[in-house]
Amino acid sequence: MGLLDRIAGPGDLRNLPARTLKELAKEIRARIIETVGRNGGHLASNLGIVETTIALHRVFDSPSDAIVWDVGHQCYPHKLLTGRAQRFHTLRRAGGISGFPKHDESQHDIFDTGHSSTAISAALGLLEARKRNGVSGRVIAVIGDGTLTSGMAMEGLSNAGHLQLPLILVLNDNRMSISRSVGSMSRYLSRLSASVRYQSIRVRIDNAILGIPRFGKVLFEYVTRSKNAVKQLFFKENLFSEFGFEYVGPIDGHNLGTLIAVFEQVRKLDRPVVVHVVTRKGKGLDRAEVDPEAFHGLSPSCSDRPAASAPSFTKAFSESLIRMALQDKRIVAITAAMASGTGVSALAERMPERVFDVGIAEQHAVTFAAGMARGGLLPVVAIYSTFMQRAVDQVFQDVCLARLPVLFALDRAGAVGEDGETHQGIYDIPLYKSMPNLVIFAPSDDMELDRFMRLYPSLGLPCMMRYPKDYVPCAFPAAMMSAPLVPGRGILVRHVPDARMLICAVGPLVYPALQAALQLEEKDILADVYNARFIAPLDEEALADIMGEYDIVLTVEDGVVQGGYGEALAGIAARHGLRTRFRMLGFGTRPMAQAPREALLASAGLDAEGIEHAIESLYAVDAPVGVRYVRTS
Repeated sequence: MGLLDRIAGPGDLRNLPARTLKELAKEIRARIIETVGRNGGHLASNLGIVETTIALHRVFDSPSDAIVWDVGHQCYPHKLLTGRAQRFHTLRRAGGISGFPKHDESQHDIFDTGHSSTAISAALGLLEARKRNGVSGRVIAVIGDGTLTSGMAMEGLSNAGHLQLPLILVLNDNRMSISRSVGSMSRYLSRLSASVRYQSIRVRIDNAILGIPRFGKVLFEYVTRSKNAVKQLFFKENLFSEFGFEYVGPIDGHNLGTLIAVFEQVRKLDRPVVVHVVTRKGKGLDRAEVDPEAFHGLSPSCSDRPAASAPSFTKAFSESLIRMALQDKRIVAITAAMASGTGVSALAERMPERVFDVGIAEQHAVTFAAGMARGGLLPVVAIYSTFMQRAVDQVFQDVCLARLPVLFALDRAGAVGEDGETHQGIYDIPLYKSMPNLVIFAPSDDMELDRFMRLYPSLGLPCMMRYPKDYVPCAFPAAMMSAPLVPGRGILVRHVPDARMLICAVGPLVYPALQAALQLEEKDILADVYNARFIAPLDEEALADIMGEYDIVLTVEDGVVQGGYGEALAGIAARHGLRTRFRMLGFGTRPMAQAPREALLASAGLDAEGIEHAIESLYAVDAPVGVRYVRTS
């Protein structure tokens, strides 16, 4: 049995002999590499923080000492050391361990975190509550250098310096977020980190002085006072001291002895302090160290996953963006520390001057795009659906009210899968469909995605396009897709005589809807299929005319039902006095835990079998005529 398998909690770690900690770090890395290679997940960030995590749990007493993890994609070593090693093989699997901190999973996960830059604020609030309630224990926030590109992190730093509570802020500086860290803050931290070699030499010299018989301690204190005096004279302030923090570092984030010694000293302080550790993302795996961005997050490679033969929606967007940029010099792309994940990096390789990665700063990204649009450019803002939630006000205030032609490309819309609750992109339709002047489009495949992107410049309006983290389905026959894109209207992709049922499907869910209709026809149940295309604004008259031809309408959307596309259609039917019965398939308001996307869709009846079953149940029930609101969660 290895060292890791003997650790049921942080107490067992503190009982290990110091000489075994390096071997423990090796075991942790091996377990992470093995599990992520099979289940997918965040790899490079977790490999880089192994020693820092060991040192934290060696010195501090979790959960009495609360460790708050920013983003959470660097929490795997923490999970392994807090009683979850035996279940770690279930990471990101349905019913298994979450890939992010989750309080319901363990008392050591103080906060549920999945988005960046929240740790400072959350930890500070917890610290204030503990002070007021007389609860002892330290509070530690662990953030990455990319976090400091976020305005929220700066707000937290400012407030922490003002309150002067003894917050311990561990800054894990690996010069990466998802993509390589950008901006002035990254350059500033690089200058601070440049002295890490000096710090390593300094530690060896300090140990040598302390080892001098009889005079070592006295000489060390004298040398320390002299160094501090020089630092006060020449290096009086840095960013963190300006915010009111004590600053320690930079120190080698892979030197366990140094880390433990520093944390033991910091634990005694009664004022806010920053411990700046410099780590190497992907540490321990050569390929990940060379290309940490590519190894930031890996997809599952399980034997039960069929190999994909089609391109992803992300790739389709990336290729379309390049084509647009080649044809129109006004096209520029903006992303927020996720150039690779959104596919924008492919354009950056060809036209770097046309791509702007603003760091973890979604609000800035949106208003930056608004300024570009006002100046005559056509900005395409590529951000994951769940991250765009952080910029709702900017979308409304700075883009939609001003009628500025910005295109928001919302990747990872709908059910996302193994990343769990914090990353489910199911809320964007209710959040944005009522915003003024905003055209929202849901492509069913890569051809429709490309057609809408080519339409966008001519509209002269704010536009939003949502698509899933999934592969593109096989396209409809070209003749079926020949109808022009008309804002507010979709297209009947299946129309048979005497059909009294209509399936209205959003985005790529048109394909399982069509499959269900074909299966139903074998049972003598006829249903037409309508590809919604546009989610907002809707052409009420055209839709009322279409729905008035049917007795039953079933809506199918990869998002929250409440406030979604289906309820919008039901509202149109009610306003026009239609006697059409409605059923709506989609998700409830509570996000789903981790599971494969296919399983999440099936659980909400959004696969072909679920759609077929819903139609059969409507067909069989002799329900009273009228509009019905039925939610599937």
